[in-house]
Amino acid sequence: MVKVLHDEIRLLKNGRNSNTSSTPPSQDYGRSNQKSLRESSGRKSGGQKGHEGNTLKMVKVPDEILKYNPEFCQQCGQTLNISESVLVKKRQEIDIPPIVPRVIEHQSYSCNCNNCGHSTTSKLPEYLRGNIQYSPKYMALIGYLSSRQYIPYNRIAEIMKDIFNTSLSEGTVDNILQRSTQLAKGIYEQIRLRVEQSEVVGGDETGIKINGKKGWLFTFQTRELTYNHVSFTRGFENIQTCFKKGFPKSVYVTDCLPAQLKTNAKAHQICLAHLQRELNNFIDTFNCDWSKQLKSLFKQALEVKTQLKPNEYCENIKVKNLEIKLDLLLKTTLVDKNKKVQTFIKRLIKNRDAIFVFLHQYNVPPDNNTSEQAIRNAKVKMKVSNQFKTIKGANTFAILRSVIDTTIKNSQNVLAAFSTMAYSPAE
Repeated sequence: MVKVLHDEIRLLKNGRNSNTSSTPPSQDYGRSNQKSLRESSGRKSGGQKGHEGNTLKMVKVPDEILKYNPEFCQQCGQTLNISESVLVKKRQEIDIPPIVPRVIEHQSYSCNCNNCGHSTTSKLPEYLRGNIQYSPKYMALIGYLSSRQYIPYNRIAEIMKDIFNTSLSEGTVDNILQRSTQLAKGIYEQIRLRVEQSEVVGGDETGIKINGKKGWLFTFQTRELTYNHVSFTRGFENIQTCFKKGFPKSVYVTDCLPAQLKTNAKAHQICLAHLQRELNNFIDTFNCDWSKQLKSLFKQALEVKTQLKPNEYCENIKVKNLEIKLDLLLKTTLVDKNKKVQTFIKRLIKNRDAIFVFLHQYNVPPDNNTSEQAIRNAKVKMKVSNQFKTIKGANTFAILRSVIDTTIKNSQNVLAAFSTMAYSPAE
């Protein structure tokens, strides 16, 4: 009993301040001075020796040339012959001309056939519905500013007025975003289908605020795709809403959230970075020797991962030895019998087959960092706007952000992709 009380005192002294999506503050310990998992490389910070930097370069043919010829002699005041001037120095500046909106008028004509008398009328572009409307490029810019640059409606309206000399209301901004969302739904569904068929899928979720209520943004992503989904629940049923059959063809890489581990998949890979952070907590708070041993084993596994080639993954002796060492550690009975560590061990034993999958499959990563990066966008949006006013607005962000992140992963221009999408005919 005294041992348990001492552990609780240490927890209180260390403080609780959750820094991961999978661990609530009530169960987080020793995090007031959280240490990064990244170890020092021994090199100084900043650009390394031999690194090729980027700098502005002068162009050969400038758009405009301003000549500064001396008119009077600085010595005697005599008028100078400009035609005899010699170029001695030149400097260039990059300038942005005033942006003036262009109004393009589309005219449809009809003409009578001299042979049969039939009147033929030319068709206007299908995306033109009203007598006057904003162009696809204009709409693409609104979507870009909102979902890519996280700018709120009122500031978008301000930017369009101050920089682009066009006035629009916050309601118009919302209408444009809703239309863009409708046009993006076809692409959004294609992303979902491709994620479902991928060999490796990463999943994660993060809390968001919707009209003062707790909501969740889930992400399911691969190297080339990102699919986001918004819900008021964090449970397994939310994943089933997006992927009814789960990922039967995929290795699903996640943290230890029960809803994620419950998802049907060809195999699961638990994020090693999450496990390492927990081990660091045990070491800092309880000075647990067993945790030090497992942390060392994980470090060896990560080193082996970098050395393996695709055809070595199933036969490599180093991998087999790591598997044996892991089994031995999980069978170890701890001397101090700390409840937190014991619970951690039980979780690893329950999910034993999901710990070293990355050592047996070449394209499976050891961590879920890319998924955490994918949900970081929602956190930035929350910092800028505090919350989504409606679930509809949250869904708009999720859909457009899915298109944006997928576009970026495929090395394409986001604004150009939005423009192409905006030229689609309205439904």
